[in-house]
Amino acid sequence: QVQLVESGGGLVQAGGSLRLSCAASGRTFSNLATGWFRQAPGKEREFVTAINWRGDSPNYAGNVKGRFTISRDNAKTTVYLQMNSLKPEDTAIYYCAAQFLGDGSSMAGNYDSWGQGTQVTVSS
Repeated sequence: QVQLVESGGGLVQAGGSLRLSCAASGRTFSNLATGWFRQAPGKEREFVTAINWRGDSPNYAGNVKGRFTISRDNAKTTVYLQMNSLKPEDTAIYYCAAQFLGDGSSMAGNYDSWGQGTQVTVSS
């Protein structure tokens, strides 16, 4: 089992930036695919981005592509989500997820470890 702890959320104005971090422990980080999902009030959890266990071929949702970037630091066992040009519709709780030897899927059901989430609020 993998333990995931997100941080970096907060309140930002539209057009601003935030960087989320997800620190992992409990399993060999370099063997993990990691992803970010988000859930806004009254909405289903949706895929944001993911990267496979090899750390290449990142996958982005269409509504964040070009604005968000996923990256990982195996030495720090941490995955990051850099969010630029934020919009009010990006407001949500952001969750980090991990899957052993995963391919960076956009399907939440493929991930077996989840963090507790971090709130991101973008004001207009």
